[in-house]
Amino acid sequence: MVIGKSLPRVDAADKVTGRAKYTDDLCDKGALIAKICHSTIGNGIVKSIDTTEAEKIPGVVKIVTCFDVKEKHYFPTAGHPWSTDPGHQDVADRLVLTERVRFYGDDIAAVVAEDEVAATRAVRALKVEYEEYPVVLDPVEAMKEDAPRIHEAYPDNVLKHTSIRKGNYEEACKEEGLTKVEGWYETPTVQHSHIENFICYCYEEAGRLNLVASTQIPHIIRRIVGQALGMDWGRIRIIKPYIGGGFGNKQDALYEPLCAYLCTQVGGRLVKLDVSREETFACNRVRHAMKFHIISYLRPDGSYAARKLEVYSNQGAYASHGHSIAAKAMGAFPQLYPCDNVECDAYTVFTNRTVAGAMRGYGMPQASFAYESHTDDVCKVMGLDPIAFRRKNLMPAGYVDGFSKNENYFDSFNQCMDKGIEVMDYYRKKEEFKNQSGDIRRGIGMSVFWYNTAVWPISLETSSCRMVLNQDGSVQVQVGETEIGQGADTAYAQMTAEVLGLPFKMVHVVTTQDTDLTPFGTGAYASRQTYTAGFSIRQTGQLLKERILQYAHRLSRMPECNLDIVDGNVVRITDGRVLMALGELATEALYSLEDSQHITSESTYQIKSNAYSFGCCFAEVEVDIPFCRAEVKKIINVHDCGRLINPALAEAQVHGGMSMGIGFGLTETMLYDPKTARVLNNNLLDYKLSTFMDHPRLEADFVENPEPTSAFGTKALGEPPACPVASAIRNAVLDATGVSVNQIPLRPAVLFERFKEEGLI
Repeated sequence: MVIGKSLPRVDAADKVTGRAKYTDDLCDKGALIAKICHSTIGNGIVKSIDTTEAEKIPGVVKIVTCFDVKEKHYFPTAGHPWSTDPGHQDVADRLVLTERVRFYGDDIAAVVAEDEVAATRAVRALKVEYEEYPVVLDPVEAMKEDAPRIHEAYPDNVLKHTSIRKGNYEEACKEEGLTKVEGWYETPTVQHSHIENFICYCYEEAGRLNLVASTQIPHIIRRIVGQALGMDWGRIRIIKPYIGGGFGNKQDALYEPLCAYLCTQVGGRLVKLDVSREETFACNRVRHAMKFHIISYLRPDGSYAARKLEVYSNQGAYASHGHSIAAKAMGAFPQLYPCDNVECDAYTVFTNRTVAGAMRGYGMPQASFAYESHTDDVCKVMGLDPIAFRRKNLMPAGYVDGFSKNENYFDSFNQCMDKGIEVMDYYRKKEEFKNQSGDIRRGIGMSVFWYNTAVWPISLETSSCRMVLNQDGSVQVQVGETEIGQGADTAYAQMTAEVLGLPFKMVHVVTTQDTDLTPFGTGAYASRQTYTAGFSIRQTGQLLKERILQYAHRLSRMPECNLDIVDGNVVRITDGRVLMALGELATEALYSLEDSQHITSESTYQIKSNAYSFGCCFAEVEVDIPFCRAEVKKIINVHDCGRLINPALAEAQVHGGMSMGIGFGLTETMLYDPKTARVLNNNLLDYKLSTFMDHPRLEADFVENPEPTSAFGTKALGEPPACPVASAIRNAVLDATGVSVNQIPLRPAVLFERFKEEGLI
């Protein structure tokens, strides 16, 4: 048994010793260097770019401005699977360089030079003339009639509006004896802050473009680069080496199309485009800031009679992942707490902010903050215990979603809450923290969440796998689902070893994806890797095992039905006798003068199922009222993510998500100049990222309910840990102070305003 063990990561030694090769390590030091000229206005038109002085700088090879791009190929950037149905394709609203500026930092020109100094000097020497327009940064303001128009095709700046209607909300509100609870909740724009900034390089070989990039989605990037350059997709090769984190930022075409285009402009020479930390903040992708308006009507017994939701999602300047994130956030509302009468509306709105795209949780951290904050507000108004209220109203076991067909097979919510209550000593502390006074107060709060696994039925969900039997009996495995630092390759190795009957050390996962070699897969996103790759790994492993045993039959004359592979040996299952080592069989198969075979298998599995992942977070905080500061003293996440492939890796995933959630709840926010739309804190000094010094020991626990639809009983864990943390912290502040704070992060400035309003200061 290999699955379920905390085996060491397959990439651990190379990463800690520095042997692992990332994009910059692989690029030839003689590469030309590309630098981008970003707009210094937030909205307007580039009238002219004077390149005279820049061209005089020694080492400059090529300057390309938005006016030099003659063929205007608009392309989408979102890392979603392609669809042959135009109605399911992402919005194509980007150009490699643009003269129509829509955010401060838009890409208007680029320089290719012999070295970084020359490229940087040349960018600074460009003289740009603009026609400047007013900016709008708030989605609600952007929807107003007199707001600046950002895209001509969207006169009200609304990218998309969708709704959910169930029952009769208006009539249900009229029921006698109801209590109305209403609130606005707001989440900030934040950045992924992965260690490795985006980087790529491109060169031409044999009439094809070879692009090496730090991307989560190599096969998707191949298609997008082809669309951006108007090239046949087969003339483009994408290679993904080790990645220093992505968290969704690299689930987007960032600068791969521009780098490829610049390569074509210098005769196919090697061009490297490396993005600074400041550019990562201002010009890559961010998490959607969202505003939620929630109205709930409750009966005296604490059940919901009617509920209403409005979501306003700040998309920034371009569509990127667009409305899918707001739609997912909205879709969680009627499922988390089912109610017979619901009205929901979600609006994704263009503004002049940095483009918002995918980020760990894909709308659910924002939704969890709003919905779970509102839940505790309801309990406060109604005088109800937050745990008892949730037990009464949460999605019950047996619930089936009509759209996704997801089913809640187990009583996961109660099981997770029970564990959290025990670890946090919840009820004793609740009693202890009652009726506090003084400047320093303690509180305890919690929140719950659910999360989908993968993307079916919203879009294509497929995975392919290739396995090759080596001469020594080991197996190499390739999948399109990418390792981006989360430990996926280790899980793939464990699943392969389990199916084939091999020792873990005899499985070699190829961590580099290469679109010329790697079987098709759409990449790393949607907490899909172990779930979706599990299907193709199991299917391909079974095919390979069948072919191995067929060859073993020829060598041993034993019936295939009596043979199996155990611990790397071919055994006769009737008496357990070892007939041969797998290495002996593999060597004979390759070099036999009578029956030489290269034993391999490859298959594709299209996944047409999805799965609910559940969990909760409990947080204890200490609030310093005069200093308007909240500090997390103890915190735990409890998850039902199905069967654990590798418990140590699962715990690490939870810890990482919890740390991200603490930053989301307490300190992180991107600040914009309201007049220019310029990012004011686009660096790791002024952007207050949570570190291990800013939180206590992170605790994780699990409820293992094997998912019936899954090849290995697994379901989502990559993104869920980030979802419930901010709301648990907020609810703990409410418990400590009696003050509902409906905007995160809970910075001193935010807490000061609320404490002042409530008379604590």
